[in-house]
Amino acid sequence: MTVPIQCTPDETFVLNLGPQHPATHGVLRVKLTMDGEYVVKAEPVLGYIHRMHEKMAESGTFAQFMPNTPRMDYLSALSYNQGYVMAVERAAGIEVPERAEYIRTITVELNRISSHLLWFGAFVLDLGGFTPLLYAFDDREKILDLLERITGSRLTYCYYRFGGVYNDIDDEFIAGTREFIKRLRSRLPSMYHDLVTGNIILIKRLRDIGFVTQETCRKYGATGPVLRGSGVQYDVRKNEPYSVYPELDFDIPCYPEGDSMARYMVRMDEITQSLRIIEQALDKLPEGPVNAKVPKVLKPGAGDCYCAVEAARGTFGCRLVCDGGKNPYRLKLRSPTFSNLSLFGEVAEGMILADALAFMGSLDLVIPCIDR
Repeated sequence: MTVPIQCTPDETFVLNLGPQHPATHGVLRVKLTMDGEYVVKAEPVLGYIHRMHEKMAESGTFAQFMPNTPRMDYLSALSYNQGYVMAVERAAGIEVPERAEYIRTITVELNRISSHLLWFGAFVLDLGGFTPLLYAFDDREKILDLLERITGSRLTYCYYRFGGVYNDIDDEFIAGTREFIKRLRSRLPSMYHDLVTGNIILIKRLRDIGFVTQETCRKYGATGPVLRGSGVQYDVRKNEPYSVYPELDFDIPCYPEGDSMARYMVRMDEITQSLRIIEQALDKLPEGPVNAKVPKVLKPGAGDCYCAVEAARGTFGCRLVCDGGKNPYRLKLRSPTFSNLSLFGEVAEGMILADALAFMGSLDLVIPCIDR
């Protein structure tokens, strides 16, 4: 529980959490001012893995920047790949074939599930449970096998192209995906919810811990499961529809409690909804080409456009400014993880250290997404 802290500077000490610490899941440093076990002040310190992605976009062609996108949020790589190609397609007026849009939806939702599974396993491991990590990675490996077959990669996917996708999916991929849907649906009740979600230890560690209000979410621009775990039913796939999502029937999980348990439940429910989306997309998958005719060197007309997608951690936005040349004049990338982390300092004040770590895990941080 969060309690007010009243102490003098002589009674506090500074604890550096990171930049190399298992709980930060990457090179994130949090400077904690502590009064015993209680957090007086928390200051995230960024910049340890900054790679100047946005500046790199200006020095290469539109196509040359493509491999950069999956190296921001490597766990939700296809969402970032999709957000960038959609921005360029919008700027250049490129129409994407319907079959390619369905393939994008199938693959990006598989990637969303794999991201949530890794978060689930690592989050429970942070709280002291090892076995669920093995179950989560066992299922995640099936997704990686499926995506590797068509993308050639298992992590930093660069599968989408301006006007379509790299190559078509085949019957073996479709059959394997349907088998995976059946497998995960059968395992979720027992291996995930019975073992973990209903576990009294997990409930005690997460319920009423890390309470984030809707006002705090708006103040810091939090999106994704963090926002939906505070009772705001906002999802780009529904509120600003793109691709073929308007043709599919799915729900947006939302919990009003605003605590770490609510954010946990949002992600677990999203796994179920993603399975539902993939199954519908496979059923409706049309015949036809998977690529539009696109010039070898793109030169979109001068203009300014913005495109957003719903990544695993929230809204990923691309603002693309073109001047008629073969390189982007300016590319501004909106990171959901940066906004979600920004509220940590305010909410963590007054928590004991163990609860602050549980709260941090519930935010699902990917540090290269912050340090772009």
